[in-house]
Amino acid sequence: MSPTSLRRWSWIHKWSSLVCTVFMLLLCLTGLPLIYHHEIGHLLGTDVEAPAMPANTPRGNIDAVLASAKALYPDKMAMYISQEIDEPAIWNVTLGDHPNDEHYKPIAVDARTTEVIAEPAFEGGAFMSTMFRLHVDLFAGLYGKLFLGLMGLLLIVAVASGAVLYAPFMRKLDFGEVRRERSRVIKWLDLHNLLGIVTLVWVFVVGATGMVNTWADLLLKYWQNTEIAEMLKPYAGQPKVETMASIHDAIVRAERAEPGMKVAFVAFPGTPFTSSHHYGIFMRGEEAFSSRLYKPVLVDAATGEITDRRELPWYLSALLLSQPLHFGDYGGQPMKLLWALLDLGTIVILGSGLYLWLKRSRKGAPAAKAVQEAPALARKAKAP
Repeated sequence: MSPTSLRRWSWIHKWSSLVCTVFMLLLCLTGLPLIYHHEIGHLLGTDVEAPAMPANTPRGNIDAVLASAKALYPDKMAMYISQEIDEPAIWNVTLGDHPNDEHYKPIAVDARTTEVIAEPAFEGGAFMSTMFRLHVDLFAGLYGKLFLGLMGLLLIVAVASGAVLYAPFMRKLDFGEVRRERSRVIKWLDLHNLLGIVTLVWVFVVGATGMVNTWADLLLKYWQNTEIAEMLKPYAGQPKVETMASIHDAIVRAERAEPGMKVAFVAFPGTPFTSSHHYGIFMRGEEAFSSRLYKPVLVDAATGEITDRRELPWYLSALLLSQPLHFGDYGGQPMKLLWALLDLGTIVILGSGLYLWLKRSRKGAPAAKAVQEAPALARKAKAP
């Protein structure tokens, strides 16, 4: 690689890294507790657990589940009802003042006894709620998500350009060598490069999946305006449903129509995931892979009959698959530990990169010479 190309790649790496470093540090710091959100919720007492009962205890009527939740807030409407894949004994009911209420009331109801268990803390309590919002949108809604998506793109550019620079920089050194006998700046530069190449694939994957997740609102809106709109054409102009059919019967019909699948969540009429005339029942498989993919079943809220069902489009499937990959929550505790260690390594990379830039920015600082060694090494390598 020519010295001109090396300088160009060095410039790309420096500025793409500098612009996103502070925000990536924030995402790494907030992402670390989110990897262990279930464990932290258990320690803080914000996780809800169902009372112990025999494994074959039958499921109660889901209409009774909904009625138990609404008895706490009779003036609120049902927005969603859902089940976690690892907690089928609990129905999570979401109530709000209107279909898009952001200050909803989550209520956990025993799926067997249909009795209310608890009102879980919003997003797992104040601490986890703050970590979640900072990580997802910086408390800025869609604009915050899109901004973080741009920072994720810059991170990918920084990772790619760093990989390009690594080979010429290490041409005269052993792979992974850290020159401990040299100055502190040189040692940090070598450690920065070593950790960067070790975590290269992970940072690229997490950065890319994080960037995809920031597009979730836009992808959902596009899906609603295309496929969902097509599915709802026969209902255009019809009046709002006043008396709704049994949600229990609707779920039973959806389960019969999709054998081998379970309910992930139900969107009630008017909410963003369905229409004003339908229950949107989203089914998922029971295997590790299929449990991450949803299949929507539309049920007429007035008659309880299925009107349409189809696979999700590829872009929503990609979105759903990127979410567990981003947080490493599909491989149990070993995967979580690996994700946490790689997250800590990335924090060191970002911090050391910022440190090296600050040193280099000082006139005559030795870091300037250290960072510029790569072009010099490349020229020496070409010399006879």
